[in-house]
Amino acid sequence: MIGRVMSETYTIDPTLHPDPGSCAFDLNAALSSVVSVHTKVPDNAYTVQALGDERAGHGVVISDTGLVVTIGYLIVEAEQIWMTDHTGQVVPGHVVGYDQETGFGLVQALGRLNAPAMPLGSARDLHVGDPVILAGHGGTKGAVSAVIADKREFAGYWEYLLDEALFTEPPHPFWGGAALIDTDGRLCGIGSLFVQKNPGELDSFDGNMIVPIDILMPILDDLQRFGAAQHPPRPWIGALSAEADDRVIIVNTWDGGPADEAGIEAGDMVVGVGGEPVASLAQFYRRMWALGAAGVDVPLNIVRDGRLAEVSITSADRSAFYLAPKLH
Repeated sequence: MIGRVMSETYTIDPTLHPDPGSCAFDLNAALSSVVSVHTKVPDNAYTVQALGDERAGHGVVISDTGLVVTIGYLIVEAEQIWMTDHTGQVVPGHVVGYDQETGFGLVQALGRLNAPAMPLGSARDLHVGDPVILAGHGGTKGAVSAVIADKREFAGYWEYLLDEALFTEPPHPFWGGAALIDTDGRLCGIGSLFVQKNPGELDSFDGNMIVPIDILMPILDDLQRFGAAQHPPRPWIGALSAEADDRVIIVNTWDGGPADEAGIEAGDMVVGVGGEPVASLAQFYRRMWALGAAGVDVPLNIVRDGRLAEVSITSADRSAFYLAPKLH
């Protein structure tokens, strides 16, 4: 699951709350860097069909100027943004930048947040089994003492791929935009997903997928200056896909998106891209992106009703379908 409206009414088992006395850093100061993020998205926004028109989660202050990093699905196409700091003060904000490839979003507070900047760390310094804190807004009551359960590739059904994501357990019940904090009080990642245990996988677990902060660093300046990373966008076809038994299945398509316009249907099995076989979402995406930048034709080899066919899809820049942020 990646979003829709997430309720702020949640509780965390008190036994999972971090203990300030056991931390080598000022935990309360670190948690005061985490703010709540509420957004309102116009009814005609493209992402409303998947994410809803009201969204809520968290963000983390990363500069003394009130720059906040969050997970991008909370703010994409947002026309109103409100942030609440640890004192209860509510401050409006505006979208600074959004990057589909990493999943990060940046928001600038349009007033003074009573929140210090959290120092940035690195996911490279974290290893499986290391203790961490996954913190939402609300102090220790909004935080979970967790461990790094895994570090591995992650492919999302919405044409999203991380070479190495972090996975934590136990899960935070209100994960979107939560801060992953290491034992030195540094921000190492931002909460993105709830990952549910699959009974068919022996090593699966209930937890959260975290986007490493490291992949924000190379594009941070671009996002602040231009609102987007300054490189050609990847080809996007607007397909929602699933992976099962070494097969890639189209589950749905975005209304009016390239795949929809090309006649791709739910249930189509993707067996290749341009004659190159694919057996996983990651392989599917990498073969597609290797064809060139957005706008390139993507020849999909599919199986429909037991028959092999090729469908050529004229890819697009995903951001071209989104409402542009209003200037402030």
